[in-house]
Amino acid sequence: MKVSELTSLEALTCVQDTYTDAEISTGYTSDLLSDVMGNAEENSVLITIQAHKNTIAVSSLAGITAIIICSKRPCPEDMLKAARDEGIAVFQTADNQFNTSALIAQKLG
Repeated sequence: MKVSELTSLEALTCVQDTYTDAEISTGYTSDLLSDVMGNAEENSVLITIQAHKNTIAVSSLAGITAIIICSKRPCPEDMLKAARDEGIAVFQTADNQFNTSALIAQKLG
């Protein structure tokens, strides 16, 4: 699945659309950024509620290509600017992490 294919998922809204349209090979769900840094695979989509600039920095280090912010969490402008600078797509959803992870797993499966 390409990052751009996430835009077709009804539950997701793209809030940062300047990104590299890379292939997504897997997903990773976590709200602990040190866990993400140590365990998320390159070319994955991160599913989290952590909506801040540090999420972008960790995602960039881990090679994450897209982030989905769950539970209606707002994304601050400095986060979106950092994501633009790094070429990382950011999506929002009203769904929780469990439902979002299941949706992504189904689409990747």
